[in-house]
Amino acid sequence: MPSTPRTKDITGQFILLGTGTSVGVPAVGCGCAVCTSDDPRNRRTRCSAIAGLPNGNLLIDTATDLRLQLLREGIGVVHAVAYTHEHADHLFGLDDLRLFPFYTGGPIPLFCQPAVRERILKSFDYAFDPPQGMHVGGAPQLALRTIGTEPFDVLGARLTPIRLRHGDHFDVLGFRIGNVAYCTDTNGISDESMELLRGLDVLILDALRPRPHATHFSLQEAVDIAHRLQAQRTFFTHISHELDHPKTTQELPEGMELAYDGLCLPLT
Repeated sequence: MPSTPRTKDITGQFILLGTGTSVGVPAVGCGCAVCTSDDPRNRRTRCSAIAGLPNGNLLIDTATDLRLQLLREGIGVVHAVAYTHEHADHLFGLDDLRLFPFYTGGPIPLFCQPAVRERILKSFDYAFDPPQGMHVGGAPQLALRTIGTEPFDVLGARLTPIRLRHGDHFDVLGFRIGNVAYCTDTNGISDESMELLRGLDVLILDALRPRPHATHFSLQEAVDIAHRLQAQRTFFTHISHELDHPKTTQELPEGMELAYDGLCLPLT
């Protein structure tokens, strides 16, 4: 197995690895103008991001497209993971963490809420109770770390979890690192959470489509939240094929635009 990682240094950067909805864009079998577009910004893998922190790379969510995302961006090592929630498009790339303990020398810490922990233990049981005789590297080596809404330190930085609503009966986490906040998969932000999002340089916010949705902000709802928070720059993510990148960005207010896979932003 590999022992010397080939990776670029992303310290001080926040990279959006994926910006698409749960089925990705293009959607399988769809012939719409966005799904057949030649614009690379309209090709959206499932949502995840990575932050280059002082002591290593923190991945946010293990999207189902994780391997291709990391290869595309030249990122050879993940040192820790923080999870927003347990839905399949944000979790089920977890097995792609298998290589990283060969580089880091130990299990990969996973920072997650109890519901995410339970889903991981159920869906990836072989990582915690491997079958007899399984070879080294056959299962990911993981160290579960339960978090709530209290700030915590990881890889030399302070992360502040932001409680968000994802539909009427489901809570998820966003994360603030310095003056950058990542808030995907939400259609409701409490007043308390809004206060944690004041004074941002960059806000990355869910905006699924033009029409309302039961569990995600519509584009106009997201714009309204962005106006209230007044971040210096706002990028919209978890985007469906109903939003064409150049056309939509051109119509957005100043300081707001659609995100795209591979977008690199400074951590401030």
